[in-house]
Amino acid sequence: MSIERRLHELGLELPEAPTPAGSYVPVRVWGHIVFVSGHTASSKDQRKYLGKVGKEVSLEEAALSARDACLNCLASLKNELGSLDMVDRAIKVVGYVNSAPGFDQQPQVVNGASDLLVELWGEQGRHARSAIGVAELPSGASVELELIVGIKDRI
Repeated sequence: MSIERRLHELGLELPEAPTPAGSYVPVRVWGHIVFVSGHTASSKDQRKYLGKVGKEVSLEEAALSARDACLNCLASLKNELGSLDMVDRAIKVVGYVNSAPGFDQQPQVVNGASDLLVELWGEQGRHARSAIGVAELPSGASVELELIVGIKDRI
């Protein structure tokens, strides 16, 4: 089953790939490893779930923010690779959580992205991970996500 069909079955769809907000590329392919730059939850360049988690943004909203940031990572991957079916496995997720003082549930927030990858790729979606609390993120985003995946041979 294609990954995009699986997304549809989950009631989700890929947004348009976001445009870079600076002097970087959204995706860099190196051999069979693909590095995806930090993405936030946005739709048509409008950011969602703004503010500090544990203050303006609830734990549940933050997990949705991580999921939507992951969807944006996947949109950039599709834009670069042509198809998400080129992805063989998730390797690593790094999640940065804009945390209010005392908020310590960063792993639960980043589960919003991790759970999506497992729902899409099964065991191949399981990955190494870091969930890091930070004082601020660009434009007040609640979560920023980086993704590293392995890809199949390009023909």
